[in-house]
Amino acid sequence: MQTTMEAAEQSKKPSSVESQGNAVEISLQTALSSGNLEAFRKAVVNTLERRLFYKPSFEIYKGVAGLYDLGAPGFLVELNIINFWRKFFVREENMAEVRCASLTPEAVLKASGHVDKFTDPMVNDVITGECHRADHLLKDYCEKKLEKDHSGEEADELKNVLAVLEDLSIEDLGKKIKEYGITAPVTKNPLSDLYPFNLMFQTSIGPAGLIPGYMRPETAQGIFVNFKDYYYDNGKKLPLAVAQTGLVFRNEISPRQGLLRTREFMLAEIEHFVDPDNKSHPKFPDVAKLEILMFPREEQTSGQAAKKLVLGEAVVKGTVNSETLGYFIGRVYLFLTRLGIDKERLRFRQHLANEMAHYAADCWDAEIECSYGWKECVGIADRSAYDLYAHSEKSRVALVAEVKLAELKEVEKIVITPVKRELGLAFKGDQKKVVEALEAMSEQEAMEMKATLDSKGEMEFEVCTLGRNVSIKKNMVSITKKMTKEHVRVFTPSVIEPSFGIGRIMYCLYEHKFSTRPSKAGDEQLNVYRFDPLLAPYKCMVFPLVQNQQFEEAAKFISKELKSFDMSHKIDITGTSIGKRYAKSDEFGAPFAITVDSETSVTIRERDSKDQVRVNVKEAASVVSSVVEGKMTWQDVWASFPHHSSAASDE
Repeated sequence: MQTTMEAAEQSKKPSSVESQGNAVEISLQTALSSGNLEAFRKAVVNTLERRLFYKPSFEIYKGVAGLYDLGAPGFLVELNIINFWRKFFVREENMAEVRCASLTPEAVLKASGHVDKFTDPMVNDVITGECHRADHLLKDYCEKKLEKDHSGEEADELKNVLAVLEDLSIEDLGKKIKEYGITAPVTKNPLSDLYPFNLMFQTSIGPAGLIPGYMRPETAQGIFVNFKDYYYDNGKKLPLAVAQTGLVFRNEISPRQGLLRTREFMLAEIEHFVDPDNKSHPKFPDVAKLEILMFPREEQTSGQAAKKLVLGEAVVKGTVNSETLGYFIGRVYLFLTRLGIDKERLRFRQHLANEMAHYAADCWDAEIECSYGWKECVGIADRSAYDLYAHSEKSRVALVAEVKLAELKEVEKIVITPVKRELGLAFKGDQKKVVEALEAMSEQEAMEMKATLDSKGEMEFEVCTLGRNVSIKKNMVSITKKMTKEHVRVFTPSVIEPSFGIGRIMYCLYEHKFSTRPSKAGDEQLNVYRFDPLLAPYKCMVFPLVQNQQFEEAAKFISKELKSFDMSHKIDITGTSIGKRYAKSDEFGAPFAITVDSETSVTIRERDSKDQVRVNVKEAASVVSSVVEGKMTWQDVWASFPHHSSAASDE
């Protein structure tokens, strides 16, 4: 782990990848083709930490694995991604954007299944107590053995274990670890028996600690439990889309790979509620012609590679289960490529049967290739009606929608009629919540209550909104079956959920946009982040060529003008050579640098070409703003202003 002092020392050194000498240019493409991934990753991470895009948290106290702080440039990159996400999805689709609580009562996550099922298999080093993900140990063991021997019976068995790894029960996983004699990876000590470890951070709510709770592992549950209010606010119309960004918390057993697996991270999630009988989307034709690298489950199980598919054809053939799911796949593709993800290193992989949640109708992951391989960055799932149904059942609050029928329909229906007078006498101010709970009973629950009341005259009944059981007597509710004519269909909506891991997207963008180029002398490789202006933390750097009052006043004027255009920027008055300041600007990924070398005119340098033009001081900020906002291109600027040549720019 790099210390703060070491980072400060590195910042004084030339901005270079010295280990590469003067011959090799580094990029993700060259690293993947050469297999020199470790050197590439080290160059990326060193630059990010030196320029404070991010750093390990609490470093002066030796830090805690899986926790990272974003410095000013990294925080600006995150904001740029979220703001573009908000523009691209929330405003474009007229979504309701909300913010729900991070601290979540246990009852909510018990209903959603997280308390019982949000686990990873864990083992401990019996000597040191260090924790390890059991499935990771088994996977690493099999892969290392296969590197040495690809054929034979043992190899076939190991390949089979890898193929069914996600499907192995706790017992089977433990048996394999013992069978292969797998030990702790560093100490080689024996391992404990395997057990499930819940990934949620548990806490207690209130001064007495009587209310158990957890830090949320996702943002979705807050939206689901509020569905009734959002549905009403939307005029009781579907589809309804609700969006949310925020921090979530997962107590990862062995966090690794930097920003790709952390214990606290930013999610941006959309819950798009639809009628389960109508998952068409009016805007699907807008994305239907997109040709996207896709990896359906059939190709995965038969050993084939991902292939380009036309999205519309994938929906027609049933490869993607609905237009709405397909629409969001298309929009996610456009979103990621617009941010700067290389479309040749972006694929959509369908979940295998053994990966699918039991309630999911279909699920695709947007995976981005980086030096760690293909990493899931966005999940796009059809979660069916599971979430709303689960919360309705547990809370006894009906989370349903309705649609008018074209003609009356005669159906046999359970009719639950609370006797409000008797309930009012028994429960007074709590009457409304008891009535709602009774009316929200499923058909099975209602018939079970009827049978109990008929035989015993009284029964205990849980009212989740009161947090206790109440005693229901036979005279308090009437439960009958009768033929009725309905003019509305009442149903539990399905939900399509695109879930974006912002930190993972950020890291993949860092790798996709990182490269090196030789210095003027050719004796070192200078680092460059080729961020699109949309993503760049600073749109422009401002450099007074030398330290004097006139140049600094001109720089302050340009800074004021850039602020008026809402352009993030930095003024560098360190007095170091202009070449070194350009190199620093390139490491921040700033698309433009303005050098103040006179009181009346300045130069504007474009990062990728290193070309410069001379512009009047009063025009400089406006020119940069026009290119950043897409009103002009650099080619337009190059054609409109005098060119400037400076040997210093290539230092």
